Amino acid sequence: MTTPESPPPGRTLPDAKILLGWVFGFRLLFVVVVAAITLTRIGHAPSLMVAGLAVALALLLTGYGGWALWRRGLVPGDRFCFGQAGADIALITLLVHAAGGEDSAYPSLYILVIAAYALLMTFSGGLLVALLVVLAYLTDSFWLHPPGPGFAFWGQVGVFLVAYLLVGALAHRLRAASAEKASLESELRRVRLRADEILKYIRSGVMTVDDAGRLAFINPMAEGLLAIDGEANTGLPVLDTLKLRSPELWAAMVSAIRHGRKVSRGEGMVRHTSGRMFPIGLSTTTFERDSDGRPSVTAIFTDISDLKRLNELNLRAERLEAVAALSASLAHEIRNPLASIRSSVEQLARSAHGDEDDRYLAQLIIRESDRLSRLLSEFLDFARVRATEFVPVDLQAVVTAAARLVREHPDCQPDIEIRVQGSRIVLDGDEDLLHRVVANLVLNAVQASRGPAVVIVTTRAARPAELPVGCAIEQPVCLEVRDSGPGIPEDLRERLFQPFVTGRVGGTGLGLAIVQRAVEAHRGVVLLDSSPDRGTTFTIFFPARRAAEEAA
Repeated sequence: MTTPESPPPGRTLPDAKILLGWVFGFRLLFVVVVAAITLTRIGHAPSLMVAGLAVALALLLTGYGGWALWRRGLVPGDRFCFGQAGADIALITLLVHAAGGEDSAYPSLYILVIAAYALLMTFSGGLLVALLVVLAYLTDSFWLHPPGPGFAFWGQVGVFLVAYLLVGALAHRLRAASAEKASLESELRRVRLRADEILKYIRSGVMTVDDAGRLAFINPMAEGLLAIDGEANTGLPVLDTLKLRSPELWAAMVSAIRHGRKVSRGEGMVRHTSGRMFPIGLSTTTFERDSDGRPSVTAIFTDISDLKRLNELNLRAERLEAVAALSASLAHEIRNPLASIRSSVEQLARSAHGDEDDRYLAQLIIRESDRLSRLLSEFLDFARVRATEFVPVDLQAVVTAAARLVREHPDCQPDIEIRVQGSRIVLDGDEDLLHRVVANLVLNAVQASRGPAVVIVTTRAARPAELPVGCAIEQPVCLEVRDSGPGIPEDLRERLFQPFVTGRVGGTGLGLAIVQRAVEAHRGVVLLDSSPDRGTTFTIFFPARRAAEEAA
């Protein structure tokens, strides 16, 4: 994954400590030169005393400056720099005085001081140093030439001021460039930190390989999805491993490397090292590295198992709605003729005189008519699954009542235990529909059990993270029905909520279809998890409160 690049190097001010280090170094060298010249050209005691004091002051300020900067970590400001500038001005003034004043070449050294401290100090601070230079030079000139300075002196002062204005303006621009660069670097660090944070916690896998198939970047989510250790494999060829994990993702990245083809919305499968297989949605894009112009490919992929499951739930609800409408229509069309047939056969049976075969056939027709009538009643129940009234309902109380009812059912054997656990949960719902949901699920678990079994019904508050991706349920509550039975055959699981699909002899296959429609009526979602060694678990998520627009 490409990250923001560093800003290009620009012309900025040197570090103040480095520049002061150069100043201190030249000052110490200059002290030696000044001391030598002063001793050879000044013979009277007062001047030697002044020279000694200037040299001692320069050495003292240099020692203090070095200790403050590199031992204490002082950040040099205008006051600190002004004190150091005084030492340099004193040394140069002493040298100029010893060499004969304005007639010598040494006054030009003042320009170096003005330039150095114009770079180190603010514009006003640098101006103050320039004025101090002029004052020192003027004082020395009056000392050597009592009548006053000549034309050369004022020309030199003009050079000082022009030098300061040029260097000060340059320093101001460099200082502004330094501030801009610092701001850009700070913003770059902030963007990188934010990008790293996003890539670390994003729920999609992000993976980048270079044109040679070497791993350049992989985020934690991609490491988990593909079972690839990013730290151990960064910089190493990874395409062969990727081909084993996900052939579709491998093909998309190879196509991008070789031909520059991008994938916008693709799908594939991942074979995890744990043996689990799951679908992913993927997209790829290519980038060219500025360093060598060679491409790198970034793939973004996401586990879409929950999304596919949610799509299947929506498709299942649509199918159930269509079947419910057809069931209601057929039930009404068949029920009335069936009632007429049954009534007519009853009359024929009563009119039959001693003919056992006729009575047996009549009773058979009546019995089968009753069975068809019960089946039609179940069709109508399935078609009439509607939430008529939403009121606050204690789900725990509904579960307790439904479990008590199932315990009295003839199919509930003494060796089957039904447990109710969890906390009191209140939600807005239709109590009758909720009762049917719990009763159907518990009765199915009881009827599917072969021998001793335990059925556990749990009510609890749910966390949003438990919901399938794309399922928006606010304040979710959970109803869980778990049994220790033999599990549901794999070929039946995908069709279990479809009408007329049943794994029990004599069943109509409408119980779970009714459950699905009742859950949909409450804007909930029902999930199934079953295996031979762990039994079957139905997990239903309901919203605790109806949306405002639904309640209106």
